[in-house]
Amino acid sequence: MQILIIEDSQIVRARLVDLLGSIPGTSVAGEAASAHAAIREILERRPEVVVLDLNLAEGSGFDVLRAVCRLAPEIEFYMLSNFAADPYRQLAKRLGARGFFDKSREFERVRELIAERAVQPQ
Repeated sequence: MQILIIEDSQIVRARLVDLLGSIPGTSVAGEAASAHAAIREILERRPEVVVLDLNLAEGSGFDVLRAVCRLAPEIEFYMLSNFAADPYRQLAKRLGARGFFDKSREFERVRELIAERAVQPQ
C-alpha cells in the first residue's frame, strides 16, 4: 500500500515517514508541503492513502480535499491538525476525509488505522 504524506513541517513530515514507513506492507510514495504540490502528487501517484495536514505552506488540507476527492474517491484521506475542534472535523468528513486527528493527542492513531487497513484483504 502506498502512502503520500502532505505536511508543511519538515520535522513532522520526517516523523510521519518513520512512523508510517514502519508498517509492514506499506511504503511512503512521496511527500509534499503545499496544497498545489499535494494535488499534483496525489493525482499523479494515486496512492491508496494520504495523510494530510490542515495548514499547509500554501493553502490548506481542505483545498486538497476539495480538489481531489471528487476526482479520486478511492483514495483514503486522514487529516492531522493542531486545530482539532469539531467544526474542522465535521468539514473534513463532509469533504471526504476518513478521519481527522489532533497532532498533540492522536498522532499514533493514524498509524494504527493505516496498519489495520494494510492487513485487510483488498
